[in-house]
Amino acid sequence: MLKILLANPRGFCAGVNMAIDCVDRVLELKGPPVYVFHEIVHNRHVVQDFQGRGVVFVNDLADVPEGGVVVYSAHGIAPEIRRQAKARRLVEIDATCPLVTKVHAEVIRFGKEGYTIIFVGHRNHDEAVGTVGEAPGSIIVVESPDEVPGLKVGNEVKIAYVTQTTLSVSDCAKTVAALKARWPDIKGPAKDDICYATTNRQAAVSTWSAEVDLVLVVGSRNSSNSRRLVETATSAGKPAYLIDDEHELDPAWFAGMGSVLVTAGASAPEHLVDNLIQRLRNEFGGEVYERELVEENVSFELPRSLRSLALIGHEGGR
Repeated sequence: MLKILLANPRGFCAGVNMAIDCVDRVLELKGPPVYVFHEIVHNRHVVQDFQGRGVVFVNDLADVPEGGVVVYSAHGIAPEIRRQAKARRLVEIDATCPLVTKVHAEVIRFGKEGYTIIFVGHRNHDEAVGTVGEAPGSIIVVESPDEVPGLKVGNEVKIAYVTQTTLSVSDCAKTVAALKARWPDIKGPAKDDICYATTNRQAAVSTWSAEVDLVLVVGSRNSSNSRRLVETATSAGKPAYLIDDEHELDPAWFAGMGSVLVTAGASAPEHLVDNLIQRLRNEFGGEVYERELVEENVSFELPRSLRSLALIGHEGGR
């Protein structure tokens, strides 16, 4: 028998739920095609499902018909994208996670106050690109503590930092510690930027990895928070694998293994976890034991721009 510890919380966070609801609602109001700038969330199954329903994901607003509707992904966008949208008379539906918007606001504030801003995160991630766009002339991206000693800033006094919302909590802490060691007076956000869901999922893996032989994380490879869960498990000394769904499971992983921790990144749908559990039950006689670290009851309202679109759609249907 295989013992399966099922981590809770896992899967969709409030920001992902809100973003997916946004696209569903636009499909309902406008019908296909619906254009989304970048992947709405970083999950292959979510993206493919929407594509099958008439959603077109674009990386260039020139691919959206002039005057059309565009939904911005949960990861946020740079002001330049908004300028392009207005020039093309696009109807903008902003599905940016409010916790990402918080980081944008911090960057704008620090920039106006004349600070050099250090953004701790992954340079090419959609969230980083959008955030850096708020103050491109005064922001530097740092991915690790190793980069801190070589940073060159114009003003050594007015330094501030913000972070990507989906980082490894422990890795981020090391980078922030390096920043504070170099600039003891560096200013930071009033409240940590790493989101509650990222923190909770990593804490669950840290807590229960010690009880199992291996860890399985359901999530896509371009999902930052999902990859961080794998890193959390390997840091605890356990073999860990990131899989999109149950079809990527390799039976060889379970040779000599008696227990597994199953979790999912914040953009992974719950039905993928259910399918994985079913396969583990069928092939390995798996028995599930749910473990809850903390109850999550966070939710975000749909954006005002979507409510405006609903009014337009209602009037147009009269």
